[in-house]
Amino acid sequence: MNNRKPQRKNHTKSTPNTSPSRRNHKPAGKSGSNRPEAQRRTHTSDKAPAKTYTVQEPAELLSFLVEHVTGMGRNSIKSALARGQVSVNGIPRTVHNFPLEQGQTVALSKEKVAPVVPLTGLRILHEDEAIIVIHKDAGLLSVASAQEQEVTAYRQLTAHVRREHPYNRIFVLHRLDRDTSGVMMFAKSEAIQQEMQQAWKEVVYERTYIALVEGQVKKAEGTITSWLKESKTLKMYSSPYPNDGQHAVTHYKRLQANRHFSLLEVRLETGRKNQIRVHMEDIGHPIVGDKKYGSKSKSIGRLGLHAQVLSFIHPVTGVLLRFESDIPKSFLNPFRE
Repeated sequence: MNNRKPQRKNHTKSTPNTSPSRRNHKPAGKSGSNRPEAQRRTHTSDKAPAKTYTVQEPAELLSFLVEHVTGMGRNSIKSALARGQVSVNGIPRTVHNFPLEQGQTVALSKEKVAPVVPLTGLRILHEDEAIIVIHKDAGLLSVASAQEQEVTAYRQLTAHVRREHPYNRIFVLHRLDRDTSGVMMFAKSEAIQQEMQQAWKEVVYERTYIALVEGQVKKAEGTITSWLKESKTLKMYSSPYPNDGQHAVTHYKRLQANRHFSLLEVRLETGRKNQIRVHMEDIGHPIVGDKKYGSKSKSIGRLGLHAQVLSFIHPVTGVLLRFESDIPKSFLNPFRE
């Protein structure tokens, strides 16, 4: 095994990463891939680029444009504003006296600027030409099934990338259950999706969850291993027979505990459907709020599972990225006096 670590880049929290290097990671363009550059990039617009201007001092929008835009008269600029061709920091603005602040970017496009649709139940932590990393709230579906038409993270992010070009798409890399919150990511091309999924164990360094479970977990730390199968009612369970199903390994460490609840740090060695939920039920400590897998408690009004850390090698740059999300406050309430 090569012990040379890839270049590391932390996001959100600067927590040192001590994971050993799993393979040689080369900078983008030197990885030996035969994939054409065009396949690694999302579509770019064929439209003429907007003219951009940086605000140096406070001003009103119309007067700023009149002063800085050459080749257009005052009336033409007013018309451009009315048609929605002017944006400030990417948001369309039509009000003449909209107040500008130093450092903002004003863009004048030849076509109407597409309005920004607010994201519901998620926020973007990182985005580049290859991937999007988000924080998903509990209650939001990652991806809808064929029977479900409600708002999902996938649909919202698809609309988001299509603001740049109507043919842009996103691709699923992994999922979080509807009622699980935390960090997850999508690919922005099918080539990136396939590359990352095929080498998932090599490129994903850390997937850590926080689980609030029922009862006092006696062991300070432990490992749960089983073979998972799915019943006819779509419930996952641990088979009593070795090698009968998908091999699943879950490591846990107790962070806090009292007579009624335990807060665990859970690290996945494998990523099977409902793996943590099944394994917590297996050891007699179901996740709070998880009625499907044996929970009797509804003390926090949601499922007590949160994807706290996702760390992986960037598929293009070879940089080790790490994203961390704070433990939900409701998970800590049972331990407060």
